[in-house]
Amino acid sequence: MVSQPRRSYSNATIAALTTLARGGCYYPGCNVPILRLIDGEPFLNLEIAHIRAFEDNGPRPEEGLDIRGRNSFGNLILLCTAHHKLVDGPRSGEFPVETLDSWKDARESEGINALAGLTDLTEDKLASMIQEAQYELVERLEPALDEFARTAPELAALLRSVTREISAPRIHGFGMPEDAIRMLSSASRDLTHLPDTAPQLVKAARFLTQLYRPNR
Repeated sequence: MVSQPRRSYSNATIAALTTLARGGCYYPGCNVPILRLIDGEPFLNLEIAHIRAFEDNGPRPEEGLDIRGRNSFGNLILLCTAHHKLVDGPRSGEFPVETLDSWKDARESEGINALAGLTDLTEDKLASMIQEAQYELVERLEPALDEFARTAPELAALLRSVTREISAPRIHGFGMPEDAIRMLSSASRDLTHLPDTAPQLVKAARFLTQLYRPNR
């Protein structure tokens, strides 16, 4: 009895898809996320779709492409159920290989370029990356601190002094300890829900007063 070819994907392929998908369906403009929580448990919310058909009589077949190639990372994208049915259904002719390849490139190129950039990572480049991340954090914090200053000016002033340290890293360091940066990053995201998150910001400030020590 001849065995039928199977859809089989390596762990590395699945990990690459879920990582480079940047959180959702590859269909342009679709916001369906990769994961969905049901009763507190995470479930995969998307389906693996083939750019070039897995089956010989499937949509977008490519003559001569072996099973390994059909199941390879370069031939796969993630789609929500609705868009998977659309792309592989009666209207599949509207979605040629070139279109799906462009979706894959648009979704994954940023992450792939970032990974490629790590191959020539130097100390100076790492420092630049960290400084850029700190600038981005400051930009997120500043508007929120303006709002927070109306109700807690002293605390806002303290946090402003810390953000100034971030935006002007010193010669012998990058401004703040890693734990403090993480705490501020979390606080900056939560500030969009003021005043509900004010207690969290107070906790962050207290944490910083204990942890933060300027270089001499």
